[in-house]
Amino acid sequence: MTDILTNFDLTEEQQMMREVVEAFANEVVAPAAREADEKSKLNEDVWAQMVENGLAGIPFEDEPWGGAGMDNLSYAIAVEEISRVCGSTGLTLAAHTSLGTWPIYAFGSDALKAKYLRGLCEGEFMGAYGLTEPNAGSDSAGTQTTGVLDGDHWVVSGQKCFITNGSYAKPFILTVQTDKSKGSKGIIAMVADRDMDGFTIEKGEEKLGTRGSDWTNLYFDECRIPVENVLGKPGEGFSTFMKTLEGGRISIGAMALGIAQGALDQAAQYALEREQFGKPLARHQAVAFKLADMQTEITAARHLVYHSARLKDAHRSYGVEAAMGKYYASEVAMRATYEAIQIFGGNGYSREYPVERMYRDAKLCTIGEGTSEVQKIIISRDLLSKVAKQLG
Repeated sequence: MTDILTNFDLTEEQQMMREVVEAFANEVVAPAAREADEKSKLNEDVWAQMVENGLAGIPFEDEPWGGAGMDNLSYAIAVEEISRVCGSTGLTLAAHTSLGTWPIYAFGSDALKAKYLRGLCEGEFMGAYGLTEPNAGSDSAGTQTTGVLDGDHWVVSGQKCFITNGSYAKPFILTVQTDKSKGSKGIIAMVADRDMDGFTIEKGEEKLGTRGSDWTNLYFDECRIPVENVLGKPGEGFSTFMKTLEGGRISIGAMALGIAQGALDQAAQYALEREQFGKPLARHQAVAFKLADMQTEITAARHLVYHSARLKDAHRSYGVEAAMGKYYASEVAMRATYEAIQIFGGNGYSREYPVERMYRDAKLCTIGEGTSEVQKIIISRDLLSKVAKQLG
C-alpha cells in the first residue's frame, strides 16, 4: 500500500512507522486474521509480538513510562496499518492505547501512573474502558453505575457491557454516578483493578464483526475503590471521559481508514486478475468507477483523520475535527467494503476472501466511541454555535 499512497507530508519517522507496521501487518497479523475471526478469540501470540515490537505504548514517553515516545499521528498510522489486514487487532490496539492507557496518563495521580503506566506501555497487561451500560450507550451522561463514599473508598455497584480487552486488562477506567441530583456533574471517572473484591468479569456475547477482539461484561457489587483512584478533579469526571472519547475517535477513524484501504487493496487486485466478458474486471468502466470512488473517499478520509491527530499533537482543540474524521472515515469504510464485495461478486460473499470480514468489521466503526449520529450532533452543534455568534 505504501507505494501508492501520497506522502501526506509525513516526517521521516512517521513514514518509517508506516513501513515497519505495514510489513509487520502483512507478515504477522494478516495470516492470523481469519482464524481469530472464526474462533471469536484474540490471538494472544499476535498481541505478544505487537508488544515485543513496541506497539503497546506508541504515543507515550520512553522515560519514565516505557513507551515508544512517538506522536499521535504515528499511533494513528499504526492503527490504520494493522486494521488494513485485521480490524479486530486494530481495535485491540486502539482500545488499549486511547481508552485504557491515555486517561491514566492524562488525568491520573503520580501514584496511579507509577502503578499502571509502565505495565500498560510495555504490554505487561492491557487497559480497558468501562463506559457503556445496558441502559446508557449514546446517552453517556445516563450512567447508572453508582458510587457511595465510605471513608476513603468509593463503594461501587452496577454493570458495564461491550468492554473491549476486558479479559486481559488489569486497570479499567470507569464512569460512576455519585450524585444523581447533579446530573453529569455527579459523574466521576476512576480506576478499578481486576483483582478488587466485588468486581466480576464475564465473557461478552457473540458479535457481528471484530470477532477477534476480546469483549466482556463487568459487574460491580459493592466494590470498594480507593478515593485516590479517581481521575481528574472533582466535578470534572464527565469532562474527563468526554476528552478520552475525543482521542478515541482519532483511533477509530484510523481503524476505519485501515479497513477501507484494505478493502480497496483487495478489490483492485481482484479486478486486475479476474476476467469477465473476455477482459479483466478493471477494464469494465462500472468497476473502474467504483475503484475511483473508493480511492477518492479514502484519500479524503485520510486527510481528516490525520488532521485531527496533528491537532492533538500540537496541543490544540481537536474534538470537532476528530468527530468529523471518525464519522466520515467510518461511513467510507462501510461504502468501501460494500463496493469491494460487489466487485468480488459471489466470491465476496464467501469467507474464502477477506472482504466479507472487512464488511462486518467496518460496522463497529460507525458505533464505537459514539455513533455516526452522535458525531453529527457534535459537528452540527459546533457549526451552529459559531454561526449564532456571528449573527450576534
